[in-house]
Amino acid sequence: MKIIIIGAGQVGGTLAEHLAGEANDISVIDLDDRRLRELQDRLDIRTVQGMGSHPDVLVRAGIEDADMLVAVTNSDEINMAACQVAYTLFRTPTKIARIRSRAYTAGNMAERLFNETNFPVDFLITPEQVVTDYIYRLVEQPGALQVLDFANGLAQLVAVRAIKGGPLVGREIRFLKQHMPNVDARVAAIFRRDRPIFPEGNTVIEEDDEVFFIAAKKNIRKVMGELRHLEKPYHRLVIAGGGNIGYRLAHALEGRYNIKIIEHNLERCQYISEHLNKTVVLNGSATDQDLLQEENIEKTDVFLALTNDDEVNIMASLLAKRLGAGKVMTLINNPVYADLVQGGEIDIAISPQQATTSTLLSHVRRGDTVSAHSLRRGAAEAMEIIVHGDSKTSKVVNRAIEEIKSPPGVTLAALVRGEEVLIAHHDTVVENNDHAIVFVVDKRRTREVEKLFSVGFTFF
Repeated sequence: MKIIIIGAGQVGGTLAEHLAGEANDISVIDLDDRRLRELQDRLDIRTVQGMGSHPDVLVRAGIEDADMLVAVTNSDEINMAACQVAYTLFRTPTKIARIRSRAYTAGNMAERLFNETNFPVDFLITPEQVVTDYIYRLVEQPGALQVLDFANGLAQLVAVRAIKGGPLVGREIRFLKQHMPNVDARVAAIFRRDRPIFPEGNTVIEEDDEVFFIAAKKNIRKVMGELRHLEKPYHRLVIAGGGNIGYRLAHALEGRYNIKIIEHNLERCQYISEHLNKTVVLNGSATDQDLLQEENIEKTDVFLALTNDDEVNIMASLLAKRLGAGKVMTLINNPVYADLVQGGEIDIAISPQQATTSTLLSHVRRGDTVSAHSLRRGAAEAMEIIVHGDSKTSKVVNRAIEEIKSPPGVTLAALVRGEEVLIAHHDTVVENNDHAIVFVVDKRRTREVEKLFSVGFTFF
């Protein structure tokens, strides 16, 4: 695909990195020449310096025959204008815009604004909401490192760290069924010391393995109990940072959890306290040891550091952990920091770029891809693909899993058929309109997966 990305910041740069390695023709536009040079030194892409909403700049980037425009600058207005120009002058087929302000999306405003009559944006990306949803799922599943929803939440792919004492740790995967005869689940991948292991029946799960498994949402807790001691549901949360993400998360959770927000800006504190019902809002610094101790940090189940400053988030998390917080989750923009700290005193490092890139990937993937999630800092990917065709036009329809020639390192992990979650076994037969959930250990294989699920011309 020929894709133009406007904005070479963290979201645009991460997306360009994901897509450049997949034989796409990528152009990146930004006003900052230094950012563009840094990207071009690392990636095989074209860069254009200039204002992304200006027609002449878009022409230099190749808009005239582009398949997609992705506008992800920090300015909602520039992103909206770029999509308008691309549609009006060049009839660009797919236009995606990053929209941060709730003024454009609250209520039914998005439906009224973003359409062919007004602002022709095909898909909106709201990073703060994406990250909020990501953290929400982690709070809902205590002990998980990552939680992904498929088929409107019917199935979930969950990553957990196997710990000593788990019933399945030190045993072969095939014993999972014996332990839980009434629960169907599938281990989709194992990462051991950052190396992927393709799971087979005789693969032994070791302590500290990062295990990705898929099951119906209602069965997730039972499967987690096989790999680690089940953690009790969380009750007390402390959120450091009352910005968009901290505020949205508190708003989503305050009905069921005891929540405190620490925010250093007094005006923001007043705004949050007026707009939230049950959340306790504290004016102060999340790195203030006395404040944390006064608020009984040692009784907190989860401390969430969600300010827009990586260093503050890391220091506040380390301090909270040292003072007795049960779990710490830390928002970290710099991927180098994230890799350094996760798994030590910081339990989960949350990458906003990875979460946002995942929402963009589903629009870039060919075929009827409903969702695509970037995993392991972009090394792996999980895809939900709607299956189409019949025995003549499809390589997968009306075939058992054992008959399907999947690319190396690819696991067809589950099917969702209507409201039913079918964990894939060797004799499971794929049907037309199934939602196939596919785990790709090496994301360079995603094109081969797309071809596997593509439909021959006779189907149409």
